[in-house]
Amino acid sequence: MKKTAPQSARPGRVSPPAPEHPLAAEVRPGQSVELLKELHILTREGKLNQDSRRKLKQVYHLYQFIEKLLQELPNGGAGATLADHGAGKSYLGFILYDLFFKNLAGSRIYGVEFRPELVQKSRELAARLGFERMTFLNLSVAESTGSQAMPEHVDVVTALHACDTATDDAIAFGLQKTANFMVLVPCCQAEIARCLNASKALSLNRTPLAELWRHPLHTREMGSQITNVLRCLYLEAWGYKVTVTELVGWEHSMKNELIIARRTGKPNRAAAQRLRELLQEFGLTALLETRFTLPADNETRA
Repeated sequence: MKKTAPQSARPGRVSPPAPEHPLAAEVRPGQSVELLKELHILTREGKLNQDSRRKLKQVYHLYQFIEKLLQELPNGGAGATLADHGAGKSYLGFILYDLFFKNLAGSRIYGVEFRPELVQKSRELAARLGFERMTFLNLSVAESTGSQAMPEHVDVVTALHACDTATDDAIAFGLQKTANFMVLVPCCQAEIARCLNASKALSLNRTPLAELWRHPLHTREMGSQITNVLRCLYLEAWGYKVTVTELVGWEHSMKNELIIARRTGKPNRAAAQRLRELLQEFGLTALLETRFTLPADNETRA
């Protein structure tokens, strides 16, 4: 009688490491070995270097947050849609699919990336792995909002290190698609730093608070801080409950702020007013017409 190999020993799957195995804490039972090698997380010999271990730790930590959100959706996430903006090489999307989506009927991941060569590589890898419910779109985050390739509603929006205003574009996308959840790790927030720098002389004459961004290094840091505070108020104004925490330890990444937004469907008038006041205080009111368009007063509530 022909014996079949146990599930953990079949080609393309990774056996659960013994507790003392050096990979036991990094590689999950049942993960695709081919995927981890294609993403250059594992070497061709199945080893994990320090840089890959750091990268994998970040993705796993973010995955743990997203997994809990997906499980809050109806039917435990079956049929869920997730849009990953600024996908790059799609580390996050592929690992999400491998660990969660591939076993859920009707669920789909959309990877949005403006570099065509990365989109093509992701499409080829998904085809080789049989990840049929992964779609990769060669679009900017802003372009994806109006794309017919996207569904009218998306359950989860992620943007991991989407640079500068791409995070704001991901938020605008999530608002239009009435996303249940948004998971954002902002990066390179330069727009408001440029605005602060342009009006620095006027601000120094107007308020002593401008000393907080008088020096160029402080301008960049203050601009980054203000940007994320404004984003949180903006999400609250449009009816999201916001949590801000660390993604991983600062020794792993300096771009470490994780913003998680849950849709309540109840726009918040107080948050909208605070946002207006902060923009006024920092001389940024022009952004009300472009970046931080707020709900009409009759749409909001305290």
